[in-house]
Amino acid sequence: MSLINTEVKPFKAQAFKAGQFVEVTEADLKGKWSVVFFYPADFTFVCPTELEDLADNYAEFQKLGVEIYSVSTDTHFSHKAWHDTSDAIRKIGYTMVGDPTHAISRNFEVLIEDAGLADRGTFVVDPQGKIQIVEITAGGIGRDAGELLRKVKAAQYVASHPGEVCPAKWKEGEKTLAPSLDLVGKI
Repeated sequence: MSLINTEVKPFKAQAFKAGQFVEVTEADLKGKWSVVFFYPADFTFVCPTELEDLADNYAEFQKLGVEIYSVSTDTHFSHKAWHDTSDAIRKIGYTMVGDPTHAISRNFEVLIEDAGLADRGTFVVDPQGKIQIVEITAGGIGRDAGELLRKVKAAQYVASHPGEVCPAKWKEGEKTLAPSLDLVGKI
């Protein structure tokens, strides 16, 4: 079953943010746009490149009113240790959620059961707490924060402009489509 347009399931977890340990729940995802960004593990190879890319683009996400939550099955203690020892991870200003019980990874259907790790899953959640974008990639394929920004802008545009849709490669300010009988077979 697809997770698109489903509400984020309840969870409670410990996280590391801005030098502090904080609690995060599904309620924190409501009232604003959020990105929940799963990755396999701390102290690895592709993961720090993705998380650094998100950190480098975090201000752009915040300008859009979007909060980022990275999640792995590591603990919040591991996130702090990684933050303290890695130049790439030290850049992170967003929340790093620990999921050692695998509850969140199971809720978002990204847990690799036999490994106890999460797939590379990206979820964009609207202010009502409903999932609007799902992207899952294989472990060796890193994601691009610039492309994620484009998708978030498209999701926000569609949410605020009922009756319009964003075509492939749509970028902010470009023409959208208004689906109608007149467009059938004309595109």
